[in-house]
Amino acid sequence: MVWFIVGLIAAVLILTGLQARALWWLAFMVAWVAALYGSGSIGPVTGIVLALVLVLPALILSVRPWRRAWLARPAFQLLRRILPQMSPTERDAIEAGTVWWDAELFSGRPHWATLLAYGPARLSPEEQSFLDLECERLCELANDWDTTAIWQDLSPQTWQYLKEQGFLGMIIPREYGGKGFSAYAHSQVIMKLATRCSAAAVSVMVPNSLGPAELLMHYGTDAQKNHYLPRLARGDDLPCFALTSPYAGSDAAAIPDTGVVCQQIFEGRTTLGFRLNWDKRYITLGPIATVLGLAFRALDPEHLLGADDVPGITCALIPVSHPGVTTGRRHWPLNAVFQNGPTSGKDVFIPLDWVIGGRAQIGNGWRMLMECLAAGRAISLPSSNVGMAKLAVRSTGAYAAVRRQFRTAIGKFEGVQEALGRMGGHLYVMDAARRLAAQAVDLGEKPSVISAIVKYHITERARMVINDGMDVVAGKGICMGPSNFLARAYQQVPVAITVEGANILTRCLIIFGQGAIRCHPYVLKEMAATQDTDPKRALQAFDAAFFGHMSFVLANLVRSAGFALTGAVFAAWPRAAAPALRRYYRAATRLATLFALLADVSMFVLGADLKRRERISARLGDVLSQLYLISATLKRFEDEGRQAEDLPLVQWGVEDALQRAAEAIDGVLRNYPNRFIAACVRLLALPFGLPHHAPADHLSAAIARLMQTPGSARERLVADSYAATAATDPLSHGERLFVLSPQISAIEHKLREPIKRGLLESMPQSLNTFSDWADTALGHGLIDAAERQVLEQYQHAAEQVVKVDDFGADFDMLSALQQRKAQLHPHTEVALDPTADA
Repeated sequence: MVWFIVGLIAAVLILTGLQARALWWLAFMVAWVAALYGSGSIGPVTGIVLALVLVLPALILSVRPWRRAWLARPAFQLLRRILPQMSPTERDAIEAGTVWWDAELFSGRPHWATLLAYGPARLSPEEQSFLDLECERLCELANDWDTTAIWQDLSPQTWQYLKEQGFLGMIIPREYGGKGFSAYAHSQVIMKLATRCSAAAVSVMVPNSLGPAELLMHYGTDAQKNHYLPRLARGDDLPCFALTSPYAGSDAAAIPDTGVVCQQIFEGRTTLGFRLNWDKRYITLGPIATVLGLAFRALDPEHLLGADDVPGITCALIPVSHPGVTTGRRHWPLNAVFQNGPTSGKDVFIPLDWVIGGRAQIGNGWRMLMECLAAGRAISLPSSNVGMAKLAVRSTGAYAAVRRQFRTAIGKFEGVQEALGRMGGHLYVMDAARRLAAQAVDLGEKPSVISAIVKYHITERARMVINDGMDVVAGKGICMGPSNFLARAYQQVPVAITVEGANILTRCLIIFGQGAIRCHPYVLKEMAATQDTDPKRALQAFDAAFFGHMSFVLANLVRSAGFALTGAVFAAWPRAAAPALRRYYRAATRLATLFALLADVSMFVLGADLKRRERISARLGDVLSQLYLISATLKRFEDEGRQAEDLPLVQWGVEDALQRAAEAIDGVLRNYPNRFIAACVRLLALPFGLPHHAPADHLSAAIARLMQTPGSARERLVADSYAATAATDPLSHGERLFVLSPQISAIEHKLREPIKRGLLESMPQSLNTFSDWADTALGHGLIDAAERQVLEQYQHAAEQVVKVDDFGADFDMLSALQQRKAQLHPHTEVALDPTADA
């Protein structure tokens, strides 16, 4: 009898964990009761009782008409009563885009082999050439100091170059004169430009992201495409897109700007169109745009288009020269000098033909924006912020290697290594996440949830990287001048935190709020069923989704408990993965299962109130986000050929993400409004808690050494960032030191014994006495003339690396900059006063 009970428990756990169909349950229960009765372990009465308790429920679940009538229908009616009706705007936002690897993570059973099978993202030969030549040249033309301190914009020469070379039309198909580049190539270009000049990166980024070109390509009429796309590709038209209103902000769906359907004389004849009134701000490229993409709320009080009074949000293209359009004065976003400003319009009439997509797309603007934003947000800000982080890691690593205190390079101090380790570890993860998001777009996805994850977490980690870099370079970082490689990035990081959905909003409302419905295998199906007007079809769909959902929850509960008891040793991992990282795949699988369980418990217990429990939702979103970052990091290691030198970066990145996820789960349960449910989850799924995963000190030290040592590992970490080579460029000297580093190390090793014997003093900390010290070594025959020349080159480069810019007491900034501008471009006058009209 005991073995029968053990077998029953084991079978129940196995069937639950595998999400077995009801017929399997029925077959097992019948077989188990029959075997028990046949063995003589129970009599007829007990057999009947067990059949009623075990077999009958399985039978009801197996016979769909019974299940629908007795179980599904009451649940369906209850859910239909308590679920709020979704507005069309909410539905568009939830259903926008596609789900991809995020759905795998939400399933609790990610198929790692599927992810790894995609392989690495790659550039075509043409794309690689563009990155190596045209993009390199643009980096030579524009840098952060000249654009911010001299031009307050890109120079005229730079604007002309990026137009002529097709930077503004990278996403536009070739048949319209564009480059037709992949999303990954687009991402690579933006990232590289951001390592040199933020204004160049943003000025290229915006026309290739959410804006007229993207919307035209997907929704425009043939006439609109044929007219605008070639002009946008050539730079004959400069585009901007006006969405944000002063009184709507992040709640873009509530824009107050209106377009009333009316008839008016236009170009000599009576024309049906819109009378528009708008007031927008924060519009990038707005001050110099020639064509304005506009989002407004369409109103039709006279029913000239149909029976709907409020057709909804609509997008139109309007030449800025059109009567009534007003371009405002420039905004000045934290000394970032990309063109940005307000636009407004008063009683501006446009014909219906100016609506993107024509009359058929009136009212579909919100869905259009959500679809296109999903792709653009996956590329623009993640790429530019990875670029800034690469600039910081490349330059700070070089600085730490040559800046000496107490006769030791500061990069050898443990406190500095801790900061450098975080910088390198964060960058490796950020770049992996960026690549995977761009690859998803190239695979045809519009990853709305993943784009929110990478936008939030890459911009937040960029802030951490820049802050750590500023701590390491210290005084050099706070003194402005052309030698300061971090100050502009430090100033401008909050811009990325703010735009394309402020980070607080993104974390609290979008990542989990949208993901819970969009990525969950059953929730969206259940919601759709409750709003279906066909009763029979609705009940059938709900029945399949609801009982699938119940099986899903129980399976994740059993698997979570099993992983907790066994340390996840039986968790899935891809057989093709690197053996050194298999424990991380197991840990991530366990985390995904636990996340899926917590998500379902929260939706069931809190219901619609979960939307208002923003801190709970945010922490659940943090877990999902860390799972994505872990996935991207592990995939990157495989894509790059399992480079053993990169293991500290991978290990630091995954362990940091696992630790952050564990802290988020603990935060959810400690603050859960239903304390009984929280205690049950801890008891069943986390009886021993989650393991501690904070990266060990030796990993930070290894990363710090990697950042200060020339070699392939460092090159992979900062790959495709701009490295200045011109001797006149203040930012080129750090890289020169890395070229000299092996020779300097060899000379230091050669002089170690003479220094011990007192024939020569130790290498001086101050570069002021370095030349005398080198001459002494040469005079004693301890080094030869070639080595003395190497030391001279080292001294010059090191002096430039530690140099801090200074200016005379009588320095007139405006006058000096105007003179410099005249030298660079003598026939151009550009206002230096940021309050001047654009």
